[in-house]
Amino acid sequence: MKIVKLTTFIVPPRWCFLKIETDEGIVGWGEPVVEGRAHTVAAAVEELSDYLVGRDPRNVQDLWNVMYRAGFYRGGPVMMSAIAGVDQALWDIKGKALGVPVHELLGGKVRDRIRVYSWIGGDRPADTAAQAQAAVARGFTAVKMNGTEEMQYIDSHAKVEQAVANVAMIRESVGKHIGIGVDFHGRVHKPMAKVLMRELRDFNLMFIEEPVLSEHLEVIPELAALGAAPIALGERLYSRWDFKRVFAQGGVDIIQPDPSHAGGITETCKIAAMAEAYDVAVALHCPLGPIALAANLQIDAVCYNAFIQEQSLGIHYNQGNDLLDYVHNRDAFDYQDGYVAMPGGPGLGIEVNEAYVAERAKEGHRWRNPVWRHADGSVAEW
Repeated sequence: MKIVKLTTFIVPPRWCFLKIETDEGIVGWGEPVVEGRAHTVAAAVEELSDYLVGRDPRNVQDLWNVMYRAGFYRGGPVMMSAIAGVDQALWDIKGKALGVPVHELLGGKVRDRIRVYSWIGGDRPADTAAQAQAAVARGFTAVKMNGTEEMQYIDSHAKVEQAVANVAMIRESVGKHIGIGVDFHGRVHKPMAKVLMRELRDFNLMFIEEPVLSEHLEVIPELAALGAAPIALGERLYSRWDFKRVFAQGGVDIIQPDPSHAGGITETCKIAAMAEAYDVAVALHCPLGPIALAANLQIDAVCYNAFIQEQSLGIHYNQGNDLLDYVHNRDAFDYQDGYVAMPGGPGLGIEVNEAYVAERAKEGHRWRNPVWRHADGSVAEW
């Protein structure tokens, strides 16, 4: 079998899909994207095609190493996301060729389903109590929210009080046994992170995500010592070499690699195995489309330390199209009682509606995250 063609599709709301065709008629799909840089990643995929066309797609590990190592310059969000989408599509092809789900090729599943959480609120936390109640009514047992708006290095206690009040409303509205993840989104610098985390200790949070940006990993043990909640991070780390420092220094309880950014199924499984050796949990990052979620679930199926899965159904970013719009077999994502079942079909387990993908690609998108500014006019972290 040989790869004959790679085609990318920029589709609303902010996604990039990849189709890899073979000379035997088997097609694989992946989702290579950096949110806000979709066209850049698509260009990187096109460049990678020089290493791929004419090669046997079933040699996934070798092709991964060719893409990663033969380019000399390596790592970073764009290149690792391009590799990720290709890797997902290669596994999809291999599973389809053999008639089995990808998780069977990875050693077989260790679980039948995995807990999922629902995003509530938008970029700016507001009206989240009603949304949390609605999510629980739909069967979710965990929710996640943005914790703050803009926050300066040293900011007012009025902002702290507002952030605490937002969390308090959620806890009061859903009761004490629903999991609540609070995402600082890298918006908070160390001085205010310490203040916020002290104030949030009494809410029994499921985790606090990205209390500071990942480039400030050295402060994580100091923040962890506050004991506010398990600390989660990793969506802006892209390889096992990036995560090596996280595990070596300690303080992180949950890692959140994104299989559409961190080298695909091949690399993310290796990162999860590293985490297990340090007794660290895995909650894969996935505010993306159906191909990405299908790839995530193949990894969740085989990684013992995976405990919950992010998914984008109804997320505030999904304007114009939502998670299930691009697949024929919507029941592949079987949500019940706050869990989603592992897809059982061959490859990634989904049937992409290629005609609809092509139609929506005519519109495409140029999604960009907003540019926020502090009161003094300086750019704020979004």
